[in-house]
Amino acid sequence: MKDDTMRKASLDTLRKRADEGELFHDANAPAGETLGRDFWLEAKIVEPKRPPRSVHLKLDPEVFAFYKSRGKGHLTAMQEVLKAYALAHRRS
Repeated sequence: MKDDTMRKASLDTLRKRADEGELFHDANAPAGETLGRDFWLEAKIVEPKRPPRSVHLKLDPEVFAFYKSRGKGHLTAMQEVLKAYALAHRRS
């Protein structure tokens, strides 16, 4: 989804625009909604994911054909099966 209201700018460009008065902060702006105590009681820390590693993988033709026949997302499905296998064996 493209948002035409969003623009990229370097830090130097932002500083220049602020110095020229194009950017401003309204100290009287109303405060946003708070998340509340219940939210923080249930909040969990989620570690950032490491980027996936690209590998070359040879598969038996029938294995690839099975996943490919399932349509879009076949590579993600293979990844999920391998991940589930790894997690199951890591726990044992």
